[in-house]
Formats: sequence, structure tokens, C-alpha cells
Amino acid sequence: MSEEIEIDTDDLQRRMEGAIANLRTEFGSLRTGRASGAMLDPVMVEAYGQMTPLNQVGTINVPEPRMVTINVWDKAMVGKVEKAIRESGLGINPQLNGTIIMLPIPELNEERRRELTKVAAQYAESARVSVRNVRRDGMDQLKKAKAAGMSEDEQKLWSEEIEELTKTQIAAVDKLLEIKQQEIMQV
Repeated sequence: MSEEIEIDTDDLQRRMEGAIANLRTEFGSLRTGRASGAMLDPVMVEAYGQMTPLNQVGTINVPEPRMVTINVWDKAMVGKVEKAIRESGLGINPQLNGTIIMLPIPELNEERRRELTKVAAQYAESARVSVRNVRRDGMDQLKKAKAAGMSEDEQKLWSEEIEELTKTQIAAVDKLLEIKQQEIMQV
């Protein structure tokens, strides 16, 4: 009599949700024409000899819908923060006011909005691929379990559970993409 063989679906779900969390982070960095502190998350500043996230050298605020301000704590870091923002590829021109850096967010034109929706779609597809890779790992675990003596019925049940989990996570990616594309196209 074979012992009960189980597949760790919690681990598979955690890894799939990790792909979705990563997608949310990538979407947060996409500029939508509205100011958001999250758009500065990928910006790294060389501070005290090492690369540091921008939010660890100053306070990021959004005082109005089209403006982000950064209150840099150390006066010596202002130039480095400004340089990091200019080189980040965000397409924002920082303006200095003492230790405060102001980032006016320009209006997006129609062409740029369409480009951003394509970028969002690429991010979403990357997340779907990650989810499918986790599903493939789960299916590989099932094959090994079958070789170790798992019954056909058990294998079918686990397979259906993995497929359902995958379907749910892919639907979540699609929903996030739809919301992000609407946000980008909103004038």
C-alpha cells in the first residue's frame, strides 16, 4: 500500500502570487500622467558609496495631482538625487528648490499613452509566463509523484487543482492589465 503523496499547492500559489506582486510593482512604475510616489520606486541613488532606493534618502510626497516632491534629508545628496532621476528614464525634468526636488508630471499625449499600454501588456505577458512556469513545475512534481506510486485518480485531482490555481492567477493578471490600461488611457 502506497503512502499518501501530496503536492505543495501552497508553495505553487505563493510563487504565482509573487509573479502578480512583481507585476503590480512594474505597473506602479508606469507613468500614467498622474503623480504617484510609486513611479520613483525603481530609482536608485548612489548614497554613501552604495546604491540606495530613493525613498531612503528623502521623503516623497504628492502635494497635487501633477506634482511629486522629494525632500532630501542630506543637502550633500541633492545633486546625486537629481542626477539619478534624470538618468532613470522616467522622462521627468527635476526642479530644485533648496533641499526639495519638485517633479512636475507632464500631460501624456495619445501616442505616448498607446506606447504605455503596450508596455503594460508586455509586463502582463511576462507575469503570465511566470505563472505558467510555476504551473509547469507543479506538473513536473506530479510526474515524479506518479513515478513514486501516485494513483491515476489522485494525479487527476492534483492536476485539476493546479490548473484551477493557474486559471485564477492568469485571470488576476488580466484584470490588473485591464485596470492599468484604462488608467493609462484616461485623459
